[in-house]
Amino acid sequence: MTSPSAEASTSVLDLAPVVPVVVVEDVADAVPLARALVAGGLPAIEVTLRTPAALDAIRAIAAEVPDAVVGAGTVISPRNVADSVDAGARFLVSPGWTDTLLAAMKASGVPFLPGVSTTSEVVALIERGVHEMKFFPAEAAGGTAYLKSLGGPLPQARFCPTGGIGLASAPSYLALKNVGCVGGSWMLPADAVSAKDWTRIESLAREAAALR
Repeated sequence: MTSPSAEASTSVLDLAPVVPVVVVEDVADAVPLARALVAGGLPAIEVTLRTPAALDAIRAIAAEVPDAVVGAGTVISPRNVADSVDAGARFLVSPGWTDTLLAAMKASGVPFLPGVSTTSEVVALIERGVHEMKFFPAEAAGGTAYLKSLGGPLPQARFCPTGGIGLASAPSYLALKNVGCVGGSWMLPADAVSAKDWTRIESLAREAAALR
């Protein structure tokens, strides 16, 4: 994570080996879902801004699940940044970045992970003082081989790869020196969420938390 207070706080990359990427359709699911993830050992939770319920979900988790470190994902505009922080997001994640978006995230006062998928984007962020970022879409953009190749010339960059990663592939990413954690949603199968099977989700989260 990169923020004005980055040195004074623990990076979200270091909270757990996996950051669940959560799409909340029903705000009523937000709190029990977050509690299940936290109980399973995954405190950093990225709620994506892909549904009308997302901001209310972030607000509810921030208010009712104190052990969760809730963040906003799919942040693609300064308005998204402002709305997410206002809702209580403690970190921001974008699928990509522009200078306008980067400036808004830097000004927000919370840690952020701008998305990259090319070497030039990584170099451009390092040039702007950003050293922790999201690698997306991880599998489609070259996977572990690509990230490993970046480690030689750009050892100062650390990543949270997200996109197409599952339980079987996560360990190979986590074994890389320049990977702090991975993002994924495999511990949130749609049938378990729709059935409100929080016990199953907690069990899957515990399995993911043990990957390190």
